[in-house]
Amino acid sequence: MLRNEGESLKRVIVCTPKQEYASASDLEKHNIGKLGNPRAAIQQHDMLKSTLVEFGAEVLDITELKGHPNSVFTRDTAMCTPKGYIKLRLGLKTREGEDEWIAKTLDTIGEPCVGEIKNPGTVEGGDVVLAGNVAFIGQSIRTNEEGIKQLSELLKKMEYEIRVIVLPDTVLHLDKALMVLGPKQLLYCKELISKENIDGFEGIGISCGGDVTANIICLGSKELIINRSNSEVTNRLEAEGCIVHNLDLGEFAKGMGGPNCLIMPVERGT
Repeated sequence: MLRNEGESLKRVIVCTPKQEYASASDLEKHNIGKLGNPRAAIQQHDMLKSTLVEFGAEVLDITELKGHPNSVFTRDTAMCTPKGYIKLRLGLKTREGEDEWIAKTLDTIGEPCVGEIKNPGTVEGGDVVLAGNVAFIGQSIRTNEEGIKQLSELLKKMEYEIRVIVLPDTVLHLDKALMVLGPKQLLYCKELISKENIDGFEGIGISCGGDVTANIICLGSKELIINRSNSEVTNRLEAEGCIVHNLDLGEFAKGMGGPNCLIMPVERGT
């Protein structure tokens, strides 16, 4: 069951970058800034998995999809809800097929499929943040209006309130601008998210730019994983009483991804 990303992480899907992530033939086509160092990427990913396990989460590590360097970013491929999973349709052409790949894993572990985004709709998981009865959805270069319409119809049946946030093309996904810190607490970029957007939540606002981003992993209420380069956010949240696991995930920043991009939460709970 996954309703609030501020609750304790119980089960998660990841994908260790053993071969594909470091072998993209066309970086621009795959939206990768530059190739990561294969050995360093694996070491960093292993540290991420260790931190998740030490927290108490069950980590399902699946094999990369051949020809898909972005398959390491499992967050985007599907989203789990209290009723089951929704198969997403990714907005980057070179990622087509990753939805079927992740669906096989979810089917295998017994997660029911409760819907899917169909052409011409696109939704990527990094554009969806579940916070209690509110589903924040980013309208971005990867998640279009038709995709939001389809996703909203599915989530409204589960009694979610839908809040759509329109993002500039310079922001790849909503999770760069907004993430959950606890059941009723959000981290948000003040330049992109208004107070009205997060009405009803306690918000901690930051000024985003460069390495400063809201892209973090919430392990449980106020216990977080943050990329080491995002030091300004680390300092701010530690001052707010958060427990921060400060990991070097720089090899994945080269692929335009942050900590949250590397996990697909399957189950959370109190």
